[in-house]
Amino acid sequence: MAREPKKILLLILDGVGDRPSKNGKTPLQAAKHPNIDSLARSGSSGIVDIISPGVPPGSDTSHLALLGYDPYQVYTGRGPFEAIGLGMDVRPGDIAFRCNFATVDRNMIIKDRRAGRIDSGTEALARTLNGMEIDGVRFYLKPGVEHRCALIMRGTGLSPDVSDVDPHVEGAHVLESQPRSSSARRTAALLNRFTGRSHEVLSVHKVNAMRRQKGLLEANAILARGAGVVPHLPSLRDRTGMRGLCIAGIPIIKGIGRLAGLDAPSVKGATGSMDTDLDAKFGAFVKKKAKYDFFLINVKGTDVCGHDGDFDGKVKFIERVDASLGKVSRSLSDVIFAITGDHSTPVTVRDHSGDPLPLCISGETVRRDGVSRFDEVSCARGGLGRIRGKDILPILMDLADRSEKFGA
Repeated sequence: MAREPKKILLLILDGVGDRPSKNGKTPLQAAKHPNIDSLARSGSSGIVDIISPGVPPGSDTSHLALLGYDPYQVYTGRGPFEAIGLGMDVRPGDIAFRCNFATVDRNMIIKDRRAGRIDSGTEALARTLNGMEIDGVRFYLKPGVEHRCALIMRGTGLSPDVSDVDPHVEGAHVLESQPRSSSARRTAALLNRFTGRSHEVLSVHKVNAMRRQKGLLEANAILARGAGVVPHLPSLRDRTGMRGLCIAGIPIIKGIGRLAGLDAPSVKGATGSMDTDLDAKFGAFVKKKAKYDFFLINVKGTDVCGHDGDFDGKVKFIERVDASLGKVSRSLSDVIFAITGDHSTPVTVRDHSGDPLPLCISGETVRRDGVSRFDEVSCARGGLGRIRGKDILPILMDLADRSEKFGA
């Protein structure tokens, strides 16, 4: 008699992987996480190259891989995921970008790519720019979490083959977007005009006048990157038969989930920042457990600390995750549970790296390999070995008795 298929929970600690820095340890090695370690003792561990060895993944390409897609085949740029995650109306022919509100000086030299991690006033700033028209092309802007926002260009004859305006470092000049093909010349020129015009508008906005008075950094520029068009993704349900739920605070992850056919509702308090309500995220899993077969939970705080170079903050956030996970441990007893990251964000690098990530899978059908701790070195000794990101979903489906036999 066939067994009832199990449910699957995949927990992604964004940017959790790291390199040894403080006392020769990574933040995962320095942190105390007894609940996660208990799951490691009851299952199998390994390490993961999300894309391939030595390739630093983006948050978008990594989550595509973790959902079983080949990023090299389906990835069209980051912008569409961000825009869809924010609930924007992205249409065929639109070009979408992921953007930051940033601080620049009068010479367009970047002082802060995140405008001091601005946490209020971006709605008013975006409204001023939303709907701007340049030579028959409309620009639509919507704010996300903190400094993040998304931009859509809508018009005829547009192309995603343009380079970023964002140089990705402070102290550099805002770049002029360059066409990567002859058909993209107009798109690049229009994006550059929008960048200049938006700086003029934002510089005199009352929100920035108030920020100057308070000694805060202005949000006086829009840095666009990751141009793309909406890709076609076969849904998770069509591919696997599973109904999926994506629990995330950052728009780009919600957008990827929605394009993959997962429901991605807003969870109150579950933001994409350090103050996210972890109990709310895990609580949403418990509440929705009966309705769905597959759950993806993304936790962003570990990545924020990596980008900020904050070793101790990363340690503390990992410990927060562990404490919240412990509160729902009973709900994990009858599921196949996996925990890993989407990429490494070492505090010494302050950006994504190609270092492999730890992976642990637990559940009653999972072999115990003797690994007793969840970190980059301990997991490398585990029975799962070294695998790719897109291998994880098939492994989880097999352990959940959801795989189909290949061959006779």
